[in-house]
Amino acid sequence: MALICDTGVLYAVVDEHDANHEACAALIVDPPEELAVPAPVVVELEWLVCSRMGYDQFDGFLQSVEIGALDIIDLSRSDYARSRELCRRYEDLPLGFVDASIVALAERLGESRLATLDRRHFSVVRPRHTAAFTLVP
Repeated sequence: MALICDTGVLYAVVDEHDANHEACAALIVDPPEELAVPAPVVVELEWLVCSRMGYDQFDGFLQSVEIGALDIIDLSRSDYARSRELCRRYEDLPLGFVDASIVALAERLGESRLATLDRRHFSVVRPRHTAAFTLVP
């Protein structure tokens, strides 16, 4: 069992001034389960952190990957196909590629819990494998 992490939660952990820092850090720092991060989330996180705080803070995230604190999961071809399908289906939401890749990975892994601050998108999207996602924190 793995908790799939969205960009917003990881950003809040990195940015100590973020309003959600404490709640997200409590979830990520000593997790009760493995943490899984879709590879596209890493790119989005790098852009956000580096553009707002600089590379040193992103380097801390990379160190956590290096020591195995969380797993970066590459997308499969079927994940790309499913992400594309989700982007089209929820085009007027709009659901972007990174969020769609989170859904696709959750479906492939059979995970129904997501670590996200994005209630707007993830409370609307209906995954194939469960009625709805459980969103934390």
